[in-house]
Amino acid sequence: MFEPEPSTEAAITEVLVIGGGMTGLASALALSRNGASVTVVERAREFGEVGAGLQMAPNATRILQRWGLLEKARAIGVQPRHLIFRDAISGEELTRQTLGGEFEKRYGAPYIVIHRSDLHRILLDACREAGVTLVTDAAVTSVETVDGRATARVASGAVYEADAVLAADGLKSRMRREVSDDEPVISGFVAYRGTVPITEETPQDDLENVVVYLGPNCHLVQYPLRKGELLNTVAVFKSPSFERGEEQYGGVDELQNAYVDCVPAVRNALANVGLEVRWPMYDREPIENWITGRMVLTGDAAHPMLQYLAQGACQAIEDAATMQDVTRGTVFPGEGSGGGVDVDAWDDALREFAERRAPRTARVQRTARVWGASWHVSGIGRTLRNLLFASRGDGNFQYNDWLYLPVADEG
Repeated sequence: MFEPEPSTEAAITEVLVIGGGMTGLASALALSRNGASVTVVERAREFGEVGAGLQMAPNATRILQRWGLLEKARAIGVQPRHLIFRDAISGEELTRQTLGGEFEKRYGAPYIVIHRSDLHRILLDACREAGVTLVTDAAVTSVETVDGRATARVASGAVYEADAVLAADGLKSRMRREVSDDEPVISGFVAYRGTVPITEETPQDDLENVVVYLGPNCHLVQYPLRKGELLNTVAVFKSPSFERGEEQYGGVDELQNAYVDCVPAVRNALANVGLEVRWPMYDREPIENWITGRMVLTGDAAHPMLQYLAQGACQAIEDAATMQDVTRGTVFPGEGSGGGVDVDAWDDALREFAERRAPRTARVQRTARVWGASWHVSGIGRTLRNLLFASRGDGNFQYNDWLYLPVADEG
C-alpha cells in the first residue's frame, strides 16, 4: 500500500528513522514504546523484505519477548531441536547443540528460525499499532543539524525536522558517508537461497534441525520454516566472478563446481535454491564514530557483518533495544508518557548508544570473519577444524555465552 509523503513544508517529528527494513522498524517500535512520535521513511514504494530464512538467537528473541512479540514469532516460525554441524566432504557429524531445555533456560529465550518477510510483517504491524507514521517512496538525500534540530531532505523535495535521526539505510548506507569515507569489503563469497515446500518426497532427516555442512570454500545451511511447511536452503561459496567485481553472474557453473566434492545430500540440496539472483557477501571494517550532529547510524549502516554467526538481524534488534534504554528516563520520562521530550538530552543519549553498541558489534563483526574462515578450510586446516568441533560436547556453552547471555546494560 502506497502511503504518500508530506508536502515540501517541513513535517515535524521527534524521531525520524531512515529505512523501513528490520532495523528501522525495530528502532521505531522501541522508541514509540517510550512515548516518542516516530516517522519512518522508506525509499521503496512499499514496505517489505526480500530473502528467505532468519535464525533468531536468544539475544534477539529475549528482546522480542520484552516487546510482546515473541509468541507471534513462535506462531509462524519454527523452534528447531538442534543446531548440527557436519563435514560436507565426508558427511560426518562434527558437533551439535541442543536448543531446548538447558539452552533455553540458560539464555532466557528460545532459538527460532523464521522467514524474513514474516518477522518484518510482525514488526510492521506492531509499528502501525503503536502509531508510528510510515512513509514510502521517500529517498533521503541529506541530513543536517542546526541548533539541535535535524533537517532531512527527500529527493522529491519533502522536508522533515526531528530532534534525532536514526539512519537505518543498510549495508550501502548513503548516510554513513557523513561519518566515514569507507566502502563495503568484498568477502569473495556469494550465496544462492531458496525455499521449497516440504513434501513426502523431501528427505525427512533433520527437518526439525538447523544443519550446516562445512566444506572447502563452501558451506550449505538447511532448516524448516513456517511451522515446517517450507525447507530453507542457503548455499554459500567462494566465487571467482565476484572476486573480479561481478555482483551477478549469468551462469550457474560456479555453483555446481563449488560443491562437486561434497556428499550427495549437499549436492542434491542445490536443486532447492533459486538461480535468478545471487547474494554477494560484504561487510565493513568496524568504525568507532556513528554520529554526526543529531544523526546516528544503526543496524547494517553502522555495523554490517558477514552471516556466519547469524547475527545481522539479531544485532539490529539489540540496537533498537539499547536505543530504547538510553532514551527512557532521560530523553523521555518513561514508557507511555506521551512525549515530553528534553531535546538537550539527545546528545548524551546518542553518545551513550554508540558507546554501548560499537564495541560489541565490532566484536561480532570480527568474530564472524574468523568463524567463516574456519568453516571453509581444506587440507590440514580441515582436519584440525574437525577435531576442534568434535571435541566440543553438546551442552558446552563456552562459545555461546558472550553472544547469547544478557549484556550488562540490557534492560
